[in-house]
Amino acid sequence: MTLEHSTTAVGGHVGPLTPRVVLPEPPPPYVEPVQQIHSQSQEAIKDVLCGSAAGVIGKYIEYPFDTVKVRLQSQPSQLPLLYKGPLDCFRKTIKQDGIYGGLYRGISAPLVGAAVETTCLFLSYRLAGDLLRASVPSLRNDPEKELPYHYMLTCGMAAGAVTSVFLTPIELVKCKMQVPLEVGNVAIARPGILSVIGSIYRHQGIKGYWHGQMGTFIRETGGGAAWFGGYEGVKALFKKMNSASIGSASDEDLSISQRMMSGSVAGMAYNFMFYPADTVKSRMQTEDVKRLTGGKSTFMAVFKATWKENGLKAMYRGCGITVARSIPSSAFIFTVYEELKKRWPEPRLD
Repeated sequence: MTLEHSTTAVGGHVGPLTPRVVLPEPPPPYVEPVQQIHSQSQEAIKDVLCGSAAGVIGKYIEYPFDTVKVRLQSQPSQLPLLYKGPLDCFRKTIKQDGIYGGLYRGISAPLVGAAVETTCLFLSYRLAGDLLRASVPSLRNDPEKELPYHYMLTCGMAAGAVTSVFLTPIELVKCKMQVPLEVGNVAIARPGILSVIGSIYRHQGIKGYWHGQMGTFIRETGGGAAWFGGYEGVKALFKKMNSASIGSASDEDLSISQRMMSGSVAGMAYNFMFYPADTVKSRMQTEDVKRLTGGKSTFMAVFKATWKENGLKAMYRGCGITVARSIPSSAFIFTVYEELKKRWPEPRLD
C-alpha cells in the first residue's frame, strides 16, 4: 500500500493536503496444488482420447493417398518407372491387389501411429504452451491472454520434435509394408506386420526401428511449426472477420467450416514445406540404400543420392497427391479434436 497526497479546493482556496490510499494490484487467485494436478490430468485425458479419435479418422481418409505417395517416392529414377503418376499408381494398385489389399495394405500400424502422433502433437503443444506461460511473466500474470504467434510456432516445433521419436518406428513398418517387394521383376510373397517387425530386429536390433529418424525429426519439427502455425494463423483471420460481423472474436464462435478451412491450410503447409525430408526418410525406410549410395545409409548420403537422380523433381515426387490428401485429413483432425473437447463434460470438484 502506498500513500499519495492531494490538495482539496474549499471555497476557491486550496485546503490542506489529505492522504489518498492506493491499493496494490490483487495477486492472482491461489490454486491448490491438488486442483492443479487434477486439472492437468483432465486435460491430458482429453488430449489422449480426443486426439486419438481425430487421428484415426484422419488416417482412414488419407491412407490410400499415402500408399500411392510412398510408392511414387520409393521408385528410383535410374530404373524404368513402374508408375507414371498418381492416377496410374492408383489404377495399377487397385487392379493388382484391390482396394483393401492394395491401397489399405498395412493400415494397422498407421492407425496406431495416427492415434499416437495426433495425441503427442496436441498434448505436447499444450504442455509447451503451459511451460511458456509459467516462464514468461507477462503471460503468467494473465492466464486468459492468448499466446503470441511466435510462441505458437515454438510450441509447434517442440510438439513435432517429441512426436518424431514415437513416430519413426511406426512409419518404418508402414513404409516397408506399403511398397511391393520384388526380386528382379518377379513379385514375392509380402510379409505381414509381425514378420516386418521381427526382420528389422534380427538385422539391426532395437536401433533399427529408428532408421530414418533424422528425416522424421526434420519433417515433424518444421512441420509442427507449419501445422499449428497455419491453423492458428488462419483461425486468427477468421476471428477478426467474426469480430467485425458478429461482434465476437472467441474460439467458441468459430464455425465448423471455419475450423475445417483452417485445418486444410495447416495440412497443406505441413506437407509442402518439408516434403524433401519425407522423401529421403521414405527412401531410407523402403529401399536398399547401399545400392544407391555405395556407403552408409545416412540421411545426408541418401539426400545426395536422391538429388543426383533428378534434383528438386526427385525430392518432390508424389508431393501433389500428398498435399491434396492433407486437405480433408487435417480439416477433419482439427475439427474433430476441437469439437470433441468442446463437448467434453466438465468434472465436478467437490
